[in-house]
Amino acid sequence: VQLQASGGGLVQAGGSLRLSCAASGDTFSRYAMGWFRQAPGKERELVTSISQRGTRTYYADSVKGRFTISRDNAKNTLYLRMNSLTPDDTAVYYCAADDTIAGVTPIRSYEYDYWGQGTQVTVSS
Repeated sequence: VQLQASGGGLVQAGGSLRLSCAASGDTFSRYAMGWFRQAPGKERELVTSISQRGTRTYYADSVKGRFTISRDNAKNTLYLRMNSLTPDDTAVYYCAADDTIAGVTPIRSYEYDYWGQGTQVTVSS
């Protein structure tokens, strides 16, 4: 499966963005999906993940209550709604796909099989 992330940009602290990840080349609904981010000088970290049918989600503590992951399997698209952004959210955001058993929300980067190219999110103070 090929993944194309979009929607990043520059936003002021307290603002919102919605990222999208368009999938092609395979059946999107067979994959658990995740959003990761990597800030300069830091390791890539999981932000959130979602099961194949969207019935289960996982959030990193740092984004709970502010970010929402969702997916539209009919449109082959994954979303990340980000509210109340802070400068600490500045990073390159990546979407990733994991061809795994149904109903899981993978949290480790090595579990993911396919990665998008990343989209930059910059939050100014």
